[in-house]
Amino acid sequence: MQQKLDAFARLLTIMDELREQCPWDRKQTFQSLRNLTIEETYELADAILDEDLDGIKEEIGDLLLHMVFYARIGDEKGAFDIADALNDICDKLIKRHPHIYGDVTVKGEEDVKKNWEQLKLREGKKSVLSGVPRSLPAMVKAYRMQDKTKQVGFEWENSEQVWAKVEEELAEFREAMDQELPFEKREEEFGDVLFSLINYARFQNIDPETALERVNQKFKKRFEYIEANAPKGLQEMSLAEMDALWEEAKGK
Repeated sequence: MQQKLDAFARLLTIMDELREQCPWDRKQTFQSLRNLTIEETYELADAILDEDLDGIKEEIGDLLLHMVFYARIGDEKGAFDIADALNDICDKLIKRHPHIYGDVTVKGEEDVKKNWEQLKLREGKKSVLSGVPRSLPAMVKAYRMQDKTKQVGFEWENSEQVWAKVEEELAEFREAMDQELPFEKREEEFGDVLFSLINYARFQNIDPETALERVNQKFKKRFEYIEANAPKGLQEMSLAEMDALWEEAKGK
């Protein structure tokens, strides 16, 4: 434990030194760091998807640096420091785990998640959805909203009902397309299809964001194979010629 505490103290010391001595670090604000933090978060997500343990370790460090950076800026503003942030999360974890730090009994993971949402409402949250960040990617946001409303009983009984909803939404989207309804209506119906598919994926314990990203990577790898093995420029090739290389790539 002491080794871990020493490492964290070292990072805090370096952050103080950078903030005081480095022109770039002195210039940073909450706003200027925001996009960089988002980028670092996605880099960690990539490393996790690739099961790159060294990469995960590196990206954890990068994100920890950002958290310490925000805390240092907060301290300069007289608003909070890193101790305040750490104590807040410790207090929250203890309060929201009464089955560990209190006398509540749970049967499993689902009970824990339901208790968590109920405790948040008692703390003053106006909605079970209030904790879902507005800037989350739409697919992740849909999954999180569905999972959160499930905790208060707003949920289908079984996956067959969810699949029936998928088919219903597909039919409505197809009807909107066939009738050449206004673009906004077609867009809405397409969104309904995606939302229902995400819900079905959740029932099957499939993370739709991860599933789609794996397909993205597969598509990228196969298309890059076409580019690398094309006997001439892609613009000069027929679709059939490119498709033949695509089929080759599938066997690689």
